[in-house]
Amino acid sequence: MLDVKRLRRDPGEAAASLARKGVEEAAEKIGLLLRHDRERREALGEASELKRLRNRVSKEIGAAKRAGRPAVAEMARMREVGERIAVLDARVAESGAAVEAVMAGLPNLPDARVPPGGAEANEVVRKWGEPASVRRPLRPHWEIGEALGILDVAAGTKVSGSGFPVLRGRGAALQRGLINWMIGLHAANHGYTEVRVPYLVGQEAMTGTGQLPKFADESYLVDRDGLWLIPTAEVPVTNLHRDEILAGGGLPKKYVAYSPCFRREAGAAGRDTRGLLRVHQFDKVELVRFEHPDAAGALDDLVGEASRILELLGLPHRIVLLAGGDLGFSASLTYDIEVWAPGVERWLEVSSCSAFTDFQARRANIRFRPRPGESTEFVHTLNGSGLALPRLLAALLETYQREDGSVRLPEALGPILGFTEISPAA
Repeated sequence: MLDVKRLRRDPGEAAASLARKGVEEAAEKIGLLLRHDRERREALGEASELKRLRNRVSKEIGAAKRAGRPAVAEMARMREVGERIAVLDARVAESGAAVEAVMAGLPNLPDARVPPGGAEANEVVRKWGEPASVRRPLRPHWEIGEALGILDVAAGTKVSGSGFPVLRGRGAALQRGLINWMIGLHAANHGYTEVRVPYLVGQEAMTGTGQLPKFADESYLVDRDGLWLIPTAEVPVTNLHRDEILAGGGLPKKYVAYSPCFRREAGAAGRDTRGLLRVHQFDKVELVRFEHPDAAGALDDLVGEASRILELLGLPHRIVLLAGGDLGFSASLTYDIEVWAPGVERWLEVSSCSAFTDFQARRANIRFRPRPGESTEFVHTLNGSGLALPRLLAALLETYQREDGSVRLPEALGPILGFTEISPAA
């Protein structure tokens, strides 16, 4: 949630920033918000004055009664004051709800480093490795997986519909091994604390991280219980500290969590639906950080921690700075990590590393106290995939495929998996 004080100070600058994110009629929306905010504050101010008056006069009426003096006029006046206070309190509540409704639909403001434009304006800021030039035609991962008997799209469709692939044998073992390895690496080498979190969350949790109300149509809801299947572990992990005041000396807090992720991808039918490119359920290791607002370099560290996985696997990848029109709802600044998949000849996103400033913390009321006795401030949150599994698996199969149809995995995975080769007979 945005800071309403910032919007009051410079509504024009905020509207221009939101326009860079593709928000239509940003100035009008901020104008409406500030009008409701002004009505709320005016009503609140008048109500506060009247309540002070009522408290003072009530004491005078009590004193008059104890002294045996009549106070009929004062009592009649206070009844009128009470009626006016009730009207003002209702106006405060109504205007406050209107402010909250507008604020809930406004995304975070983009960082000054975010380039203008849509996805076409995204900037590649760094590359690691070069895609190998191969003379022979390479197969896409769905052909490789089906031939090896480790990817069964048809079985998943039979059980749950399209977008729910099944992994078998060494395919399932490879995914499980990657998850364990990535969690262990982030915990041991990067200082993250592993947490195991629920996969169903309440509306408050989804609202806190910005999934609701914006992405309700993209998410799965269990109507009977009012619970949402998580689209990412970011939701439950961030909400672990909802409505809490953290100790400033305990920052940063860094968590790593595995979870399955569930996304309806409404409107995405027909786009990238082959194999593992776009699915409704997938596994992901998530990194979440709670930082002091003055912490410098935290996002760069997060990007480095996530991309380290690809370096160890020998997979060429690049870091992409997202432009305003491609930036997520809650994000102020995002770097996507894209791995090269030679079978489909495309860069595939395997991680989005984002800084949210205090946007999520305001929605979820997560604060910290710099020092004992000092006023609280909102923390800054960051998160990123470390990494998402489906496209990582696709890149591994396509990069390390061999002419005989087998796949020779990186030696780094040998101690983790107990094997480095997947062949039709495996």
